[in-house]
Amino acid sequence: MARRLLAGLFVALLLVSPTIPSQAQLAERQVLRIGFDAGDLRTLDPHMASATMDRAVVDMVFNGLLRFKPGDISQVEPDLASRYEVSSDGMTLTFTLRQGVRCHPFPGAPEGYELTSEDVVYSIAKSATPATSAYAGDMAPFTATAVDKYTVRVTLKRRVPNPERYLTNYSGGFIVCKRAVEALGDRFKTRPVGTGPFMFSEYVPGQKTVLVRNDRYFRGKPILERVEVWYMPDLSSREFALQRGELDAIEGPMEQPWVEKMRKVPNTVVDVFGPGETATLHFNITQEPLKRLRVRQAIAHALSRKELVAFVGPAIATPLFSPVPPELPGGLTEKEVTEAGLAYPTNRDYAKQLLREEGLPGGFSLDVIISERAQYRRPMENIQAQLRTVGINLNLKVVDHATFHAQIRQDLSPIVLYVAMRPSADIFLTQFYHSASTVRVGKAPITNFSHYSRVDRLIERAREATDPKEQVRLWKEAQLQILRDLAAYPLFVSKFVYARKPSVDWGHRLKSILALYPQIDETTRIVRR
Repeated sequence: MARRLLAGLFVALLLVSPTIPSQAQLAERQVLRIGFDAGDLRTLDPHMASATMDRAVVDMVFNGLLRFKPGDISQVEPDLASRYEVSSDGMTLTFTLRQGVRCHPFPGAPEGYELTSEDVVYSIAKSATPATSAYAGDMAPFTATAVDKYTVRVTLKRRVPNPERYLTNYSGGFIVCKRAVEALGDRFKTRPVGTGPFMFSEYVPGQKTVLVRNDRYFRGKPILERVEVWYMPDLSSREFALQRGELDAIEGPMEQPWVEKMRKVPNTVVDVFGPGETATLHFNITQEPLKRLRVRQAIAHALSRKELVAFVGPAIATPLFSPVPPELPGGLTEKEVTEAGLAYPTNRDYAKQLLREEGLPGGFSLDVIISERAQYRRPMENIQAQLRTVGINLNLKVVDHATFHAQIRQDLSPIVLYVAMRPSADIFLTQFYHSASTVRVGKAPITNFSHYSRVDRLIERAREATDPKEQVRLWKEAQLQILRDLAAYPLFVSKFVYARKPSVDWGHRLKSILALYPQIDETTRIVRR
């Protein structure tokens, strides 16, 4: 049965603040300065952006056909589309675009231009192409055709669970402006052009990206005049800048002691929100000695999730036992994993025994690349200390976050600690465990760092399943096989942590967000205090 979602049904959802602010409540200076744990940006092409600092800028500059309701990913609503229909077999989605949506100005188009179906068709094709998208594996099933100037038909080559979630303002679902991409070429990576509430103004390498208000934004003129995204990998520098009033908000480490410390700082609010991100160790099972199962089992038995969560902080992190978190349909609970005998309880004597049986009585050493970001580096340092107790030495090479993402995708680290959240079990399993997603050599390479291929058929069968219960069963079966083979070792789920001045009002409640930061949109404001 076809479903039609009318934009009018969602007018109330757009009023995300409890009240609409009067001018008297607003601060005179509507500039928000936010500091991120990063040395620089990597790319602002929305189909390539994967790091937190990049995703934040992309989120402010671009839109999707649909969007997750700000602050609440449980609800999907129209964005660039005013309405859409899904065919009875779920294989075709027809979108009616809003009229009058303007692409931001760019060289050659000082007034921008109206976004039409041509831009949407171009965007979906770009997002599905490995050479131009890090999310090609997700978007490969989708093809788009223009019915007319304001109508787009998206057809699935194969069945995809919850296809609407792939066409949101997230990862491969962002819509770019065709003429701008073609005009800017490689410059598009640092000079993005979209349709969102904020427009690119300036990029200073290693320092900041500046966005300015889009007065012609289709949802209304944003309250903020400007957003400054600062790249500051040193935590103390971010804290100092916040306390001195040089920044209005900062990204914090996902550690409970820091939350407790900052909550004692005057004139400071700490936001802790989910759904958070999964932290998982991925093993390259094609390299020695990790290609040997008992070596990977030794690593698993040497590690303690309890110790790691205590280190990060129980208010910030919870243990994770499956590749897909249990909050998503198809995720495994601790009980299910334990009953299957795949929880790998901490037993360091047994870990040493496994190493001896593999001819490694003295253990071994590996060179491992890790990001400078605290949410990566600090847990990895704890993992390093735990593994040292059984003779496994990880020589950590700490690099800036952009370099980390580039090098792990070049297959340069035999163990990868990856922190991520995805909106569905299918996306988790496809991106991290399907052979097509294998870094460097896959048909649509993205984040299969393990070079794993044993659950391809289960992932594909789950996509084709029309019975939701059967789909969940297949997802769980695939995860049990991943754990049996120890292609990866799930560690914990951590929530996001940001500190801000009380004058910063995000404009929505922080219930659940996939954008990796609190989200700055047309309703975000600076209020008088």
